[in-house]
Order: sequence, then structure tokens, then C-alpha cells
Amino acid sequence: MTLLADYTLRTRASVPSGAIVALLGEFGVTSAAGRTAISRLARRGVLESSRQGRHSSYRLSDPAAVNLSLSGHSIVAFTEQAERWDGAWTVISFSLPEGRSAERRTLRGRLRWLGYAPLYDGLWLSPRPFTPRAREELAGVGPGSLTVFRAQHVELESAARRDPLDAWDVDAIAEEYTAFVDRWDPLLDRIRAGGVSGVEAVCARTEIMDTYRRFHVLDPRLPMRCMPPGWRRQQVRDLFTAVYDGLAATAQEHVRTVAALPSGADGDIGAHTTTDLLAGVWLGESCSPNSR
Repeated sequence: MTLLADYTLRTRASVPSGAIVALLGEFGVTSAAGRTAISRLARRGVLESSRQGRHSSYRLSDPAAVNLSLSGHSIVAFTEQAERWDGAWTVISFSLPEGRSAERRTLRGRLRWLGYAPLYDGLWLSPRPFTPRAREELAGVGPGSLTVFRAQHVELESAARRDPLDAWDVDAIAEEYTAFVDRWDPLLDRIRAGGVSGVEAVCARTEIMDTYRRFHVLDPRLPMRCMPPGWRRQQVRDLFTAVYDGLAATAQEHVRTVAALPSGADGDIGAHTTTDLLAGVWLGESCSPNSR
């Protein structure tokens, strides 16, 4: 999905199935596994198919395109959003019986993706307001299971107090940030010199997006003044932008070349940038990044 979104989300292009399989092969995915993945995504309604003669092509469905555009906006916007904090916390308290353990795991996964972290087992919090998207994500939780508050933290002068930031493992996140810099910073000189091949550019853009998107979930998203000294959020954001945007043209040309092989046409394949993601790459007629 990351691969298709990176080169078709802005234009809604269809890509021949043989080209998708060939591109996945550059990541070490076998042809059989690639075709199986395409079939599963089509059955789930993530992809929609079309045929031209003997060739099948696929593109992202409208709902998938909207969700990916909204997610892309959240991924690249969280560094700026973190600085606009009013000092209040959204607190979600929930209680699910032992017999509903599967529902509890699902709820925790949704909360983590929405940027919440557990201060205590059934008490999760986030510095962000409770959004319409969060409301939708939690709508399926059983009746009488959770309560949502928007509140201020009150400091206690006792050893019993626990800081809200303790809900996040900031040391582990700092290590993730350092590993990201160590992995991607050496590539910058080669990008500036034009020394990255098309295959490598596509693989690198997909890998860096899949890695960077995790920080939207991991990082507490508090202003820098609230974080430990040396917090590398902005450095990592700048590095992600330099690699992802810097490889866009080279990667786009390679994907167009591969897509032209099975059917003789590359459609409207086009890479988007972080600026496009901030603007909302493809949101249909009724959606915008600020509406959810």
C-alpha cells in the first residue's frame, strides 16, 4: 500500500498488475506472494481493478485513497502540531471484562495509532484534542466501556505523583530517533550528487516512509520545551523530508519505466512530496485534513 500510494495517490493512476509484481520483486517479494497480496487487497476493497485486453490493472479505491491521504497528512504534520499545545490532556478511561480480551487488544491498538499512551492500564492520554476521527475509531467499543475527558494536570508535592510524560518510554523513542539518523544521514550526499539509482530510490522512499510513520504514534507530540534536552524530533523530520522529497523524481521515473513494460503505458504515475501530503494529496470532494 505504501508503494502504490507513493506514486498513484496524487493522480489516482492505475498500475498494471505485472508492474506491481515487478516493483515488489525489487524488495525481495516473490511473484506468487506479490499476486497474493494484490488479490487480498482487492478483496478487502483497498484496490479496484480494470482490464485492457489481457492486462489487469489496479488502483487505490476511493475510501483507501482518502484514508491514506489523511494518514499521510497526520504523519508529516505532527511535528508542527506538537508545538501548538494548550496544556490540556485528553484522557480516556476504559474498563473491559476479562472475557473481552480481544476487544481490549483492538482498543489499545486503535488508541496507540491515534497517539494515546497508557499512564495506567485502563487510563490512556494524549495532549491532542479528541478529534472526529478518534470518535469514529472508538464508536464500535461496547456500551458502558469508556469515558473521555479533557483536563489539566495537577502537580502533587509527593512521591506518589506520576508525570503524564511517563506514559511514554522516552528513552526508547530517543534511541529510535538516533537509529533513524544513523541509517539515513549518510545517504544525503549521494542524493545531492545524483548517485542513487531508480531501484534504490524506490526502495529507500518506501523504507523511510514505513519507518518515519511510526514516530507519529511513538512520539508524545508535546512541545519541545516539555521534552528532554536534545530531543531529535525536528532533526529527524528534516532528514525524512530531505530523503523522501530528494528521491521523488528519480523514483518516479523508475516506477514509470517499470509500469510501461507490461502494457506500453505508464498512465499518470506521479510521486508526491511532503508538501503535497501536508496539503492533502487526494481527499475527494468532501474531505480535508482539518475536518477529521
